[in-house]
Amino acid sequence: MRGRYGRVYIISVGKYRSPRQADRLETSRLAWSGPTESEPKDSHVRILDAVGRIPAGCVSTYGTVAESAGLPGRARLVGYVLRACPLSEGVPWHRVINASGCISVRRGPGANEQRRRLAGEGVEVDAMGRIDLSVYMAGVDMLVSGHA
Repeated sequence: MRGRYGRVYIISVGKYRSPRQADRLETSRLAWSGPTESEPKDSHVRILDAVGRIPAGCVSTYGTVAESAGLPGRARLVGYVLRACPLSEGVPWHRVINASGCISVRRGPGANEQRRRLAGEGVEVDAMGRIDLSVYMAGVDMLVSGHA
């Protein structure tokens, strides 16, 4: 069975599981049919490029970033790429929020750090972590053209 991202999971007992579960089972075999993990995928590079075009003092949603990267409907992939990106990488990950205009809840200090960084750029975040998208939203046209 082919997984969502081109991986094939084969378990000797005949059940398909996640890669983490497959690695834990000694009788499992994980076949990879895509680029190696050390090679950045083109879609990941396009996502990071789109995030890098969000101007300071603005925010964008995961879905808008995906659309501007040429990956409509792949908002979760944007979240995955940003989660895997080290915080010191220079990517303005803090400017990406969910579709309802809120900071997404995550483990660790990420939400507080995101709030702190946005406030430092002049973006108003209320006590519930909401941001007024009608004021601070950078749309697809802005991310594609790169103009503020």
